[in-house]
Amino acid sequence: MRTGALSDICSLFRRLALISNPVFLPGDNDTVPGDKVRDILLTIAVTATARVCVSRDRLLHRIPWNGRMETAGPGTSRHAIQSGKKVLDAVLVRPQSTPHASLLICHGIGETVELWHNVQQLLAENGVTSLVFDYAGYGRSKGFFNARQAEQDAIAAFHFLAEQTAPLLVSILGLSLGSGIAAAIIGRVPAHRLVLCAAFTSLRKAAVSVGIPKAFGFAVPPIWDAEAALRNCRIPVLIVHGEKDRLFPVSMANEVASFCGSNRELAIIPNASHNDPFYHPQSSYWGDIVARFLKND
Repeated sequence: MRTGALSDICSLFRRLALISNPVFLPGDNDTVPGDKVRDILLTIAVTATARVCVSRDRLLHRIPWNGRMETAGPGTSRHAIQSGKKVLDAVLVRPQSTPHASLLICHGIGETVELWHNVQQLLAENGVTSLVFDYAGYGRSKGFFNARQAEQDAIAAFHFLAEQTAPLLVSILGLSLGSGIAAAIIGRVPAHRLVLCAAFTSLRKAAVSVGIPKAFGFAVPPIWDAEAALRNCRIPVLIVHGEKDRLFPVSMANEVASFCGSNRELAIIPNASHNDPFYHPQSSYWGDIVARFLKND
């Protein structure tokens, strides 16, 4: 998430966040439960933030005005993945040589698959096949963003990648918003490794960290709690965090690491900011990640 989106999102929560009990609405259904209202607020907030981020990237010439960045090249293919009733857009990039690892990437709140193509090419050059997909409501993927749907999307993308790259074991990487989704599904898919980049401890704490007043934290759905997701995680976990991350402080990475068992590693990358991993993919950030994937264990 970029700081330019915060004022609109904070205003949205100030107006609507006080809704926690069932709400009366005229029509066929008289009331809407508080949980449903929080889900709607999350959909609005994520959608608004994503659109602000895309508009900013266009103004800064990071992506073309028509949003159609190049995702072609050797080993690159575009796919439509069925996720329940939704159809997801995804880009698969394979190495030119024999692949040694397979990686599913769950991107952050302000990105689409196009912004990750340079990362995928870097991974392919190092023997890693990767798949990046857009959640429902993002990019060319159909529907609207929803937390439960996003988790279902990640699971569908995982199984698609597993079929495409068998017999390789599939690992999962999540960045920012995607770290919550990746951790949430780890007990529902046979993942080999988990990598959490620019991760947060819970969605509610993440919202406060990016500027939502703490008094309105209850309006954020109580989901994507890293402690609950990771306490029983049996696979290796790598937490990677930029030293200069202005959205989620390094202390959050340390706390996420404390939730894991002994089979975890924490890497703090000097001078790296929140969005550097995909805006400016460098071996200084991705080298440690690739090294873990190329291990035989």
